[in-house]
Amino acid sequence: MSATTPPMQAGTRKDKPVVQADERVRRVSPWRSFVNRPEFGSIAGTVLVFVLFGIFAGDSGMFHLDGVMNWAQVAAYLGIIAVGACLLMIAGEFDLSIGSMIGFAGMMMAVPSMFLHWPMWLSVLFAFAGCMALGWLNGYLVMRTKLPSFIVTLAFMFILRGLTLVLSTYFSNSTIVSGVGEKVSGDPVVSALFQGSTLHGVFTWLAQIGVIDKLPDGEPIVAGLPKVLLWWLLMAVVAGFMLSRTRFGNWIFIVGGDAAAAQNVGVPVRRVKISLFVFTAFCACLFGMLQVADVGSAAADRGLQKEFEAIIAAVIGGALLTGGYGSVLGACFGALIFGVVQIGISYTSFDADWYRVFLGAMLLLAVLFNHYVRLHATRSK
Repeated sequence: MSATTPPMQAGTRKDKPVVQADERVRRVSPWRSFVNRPEFGSIAGTVLVFVLFGIFAGDSGMFHLDGVMNWAQVAAYLGIIAVGACLLMIAGEFDLSIGSMIGFAGMMMAVPSMFLHWPMWLSVLFAFAGCMALGWLNGYLVMRTKLPSFIVTLAFMFILRGLTLVLSTYFSNSTIVSGVGEKVSGDPVVSALFQGSTLHGVFTWLAQIGVIDKLPDGEPIVAGLPKVLLWWLLMAVVAGFMLSRTRFGNWIFIVGGDAAAAQNVGVPVRRVKISLFVFTAFCACLFGMLQVADVGSAAADRGLQKEFEAIIAAVIGGALLTGGYGSVLGACFGALIFGVVQIGISYTSFDADWYRVFLGAMLLLAVLFNHYVRLHATRSK
């Protein structure tokens, strides 16, 4: 006779099994998680900069709509190339030819349209294709020769700056090619993409209802939203999504952390790095197109030292010089700090020469802070 299980009495229930907490998993507070993120330093720095200029320039018009547009445009231009520089640095590489690529791109756009009588849209495509091809060549040489990207791109920095001077002086007998703005205005597609501002009707309506100030003739004090701001937003959103939500973004972090280990597990290291060099060149060319369309001319000295500013913005944003760590959002905040400081100093009584001193100090503090955060995060694991 087999034993039977006695029936459960009414009002009783079967006890649920007790789940033991995994001792390898530790709960981290939201604040600590935020502090350990790469963009924390740049966000804190941005808040500090706004507080300082709010104190010393709060009543100067810096934070009026026209003042905001001034420093926002400076930040947007730098932010575009900072996005590309940030992704490349996370992958463990540098591109010191970004600044020279800006001037070269502008000249590649201006010379064919002004002296060879190409349609403006074809000149723009030619500039993008040429810059991206040079970006591919940068990446190919770095991967093929195994030379440090610092050396390869430093060489291209001088090569492109020299080619820009040669092109401008050969065709125009000057370092400046003027009249490009009229050509851009005459092409509806290129003008719609790169020139001027947009949302004019919205700003006019805001002026009519008294939300923003008006000029004596009734026009809004700001005609519209500069297109460079829209391009910056687009580049930041696309790059940020790609870095944090896609497999290619994971590859960028892995390649920057340990390229040999990434190669061993099947990550296409060569393709990832070359693609990022091409993307960085695209960002530099976009900067050049927007600048030429806005200023109306191309000049051989455009983009001077912008490569260092882009790298500093990425470092302030949390990117490590050794690769494998960083944030697109942080790079954007780093660029915002640049824009606020560069334009904000003119609204204060400070000497404008202090701008470079401030940037150097911000770079040093950002490197020290990021080093401390990384050490703290590593020890706490």
